[in-house]
Amino acid sequence: MKRRDFVAKLPVAALGLFGLLPFRALANTVDFDSWLAALRVEARQKGLSQRTIDDALSNLSPIPRVLELDRRQPETTLTFDQYVTRVVNDARAETARQRIVEHREILESVSRRFNVQPRFIVALWAIETDFGRITGGFPIIQALATLAHDGRRSAFFREELFNALRIIERTGIAARDMKGSWAGAMGQSQFMPSSYLAYAMDFDGDGRADIWNSRPDVFASIANYLSRVGWRANETWGRPVRLPAGFDTALVDDRRLQKPARPLAEWQALGVRKTDGSALPQRDVSGWIVQPGGGEGPSFLVYANYKALLHWNRSLFFATAVGYLADRIGDG
Repeated sequence: MKRRDFVAKLPVAALGLFGLLPFRALANTVDFDSWLAALRVEARQKGLSQRTIDDALSNLSPIPRVLELDRRQPETTLTFDQYVTRVVNDARAETARQRIVEHREILESVSRRFNVQPRFIVALWAIETDFGRITGGFPIIQALATLAHDGRRSAFFREELFNALRIIERTGIAARDMKGSWAGAMGQSQFMPSSYLAYAMDFDGDGRADIWNSRPDVFASIANYLSRVGWRANETWGRPVRLPAGFDTALVDDRRLQKPARPLAEWQALGVRKTDGSALPQRDVSGWIVQPGGGEGPSFLVYANYKALLHWNRSLFFATAVGYLADRIGDG
C-alpha cells in the first residue's frame, strides 16, 4: 500500500456499515505494559526524543474495539454491487459535483501542479471521509499501539506507530490531537503515517501539511500521492466492458495487476467490446481485465491509473468505486 490492504484502509465513512465479530484476546503473549516498555526503549534508539515518547506513549492501554474492527473483513460481508451501491450513491455524486464547483479554483491550481484531474481528487476525498465529514475519532497512537501489540499484523503497525511518533516530532502536533480511523489512517485524506511522511503537502503555505483542516493541503496531498505512484493525466481509470462467449478467464487479472498489460487493439482482437457492443477506442493505451465481483459480476478494462488507485488501497472494490464516482462527477 503505501502499504495497506482493504481492511487497513477501509473508508472511514463506510465503517458504520459493517457489523462486528466478538472480541478476541490479544494474540501477543507478552503483556501490553511490558511490550510498551520495550517499545519506548526502541523509540529512543531510533532517535525519537524523550519528550515525544513521554507525550505519546504514556498511560496507554489496548482498545478492544480496534481489534473487533480489525477482525472483520468487509469484502467477505458485502458483494461488489452492494459495496458500490452504498459508496457511490446519488446523494454522494450530487454533493461531489457541488464540491468540485465550490472548490474549483484551488482544485485547478492543484491539478496544474500535480497533473491529476480534479474529479479523481474529489472522488477519493468523498469516499475516504465523506468530504472530510467523517475522519475518525480514534486516538491514532493508542490504536496503532493496540494493533502493533496484536499478533496478526504487528510488524506493519509497529512501523506505522514509529512513523506516527516521527510526525509528532516533526510537526509539533500533540498526540492527543492526532485522531483518525481505527487502523491509523488520518485526516480528510485518510493517510497512514508513512503516507503522511511521504506525500502530505503544505499547499496553503502555513508551514504545516494539515490534512485534518486545510482543504488546499488535503487536495494537494491526494494529488501528490497519485502523481508519485504513476498517475497519468491524459488517461482515465478504465471502463466496463463486455467479454465474448468463451473468453479465456486466465486473462482476467487479480487485485495486484501482475499480468502484463495488453494494448487496447489486442483486447479488441480478443473480442472485448464496450458494454453497448461497439469497438474499443483506438488509442495507444494498455490495460488489464478485472472482475471485482467475480466471474458472475461485471468486467472492466482498466488502465495505469487504476493501478495507481490500487496502490492507494489494494481493493478492486475501492478502486472501481473511485472510478465510478469520478465518472459521475465529470468536470463539474
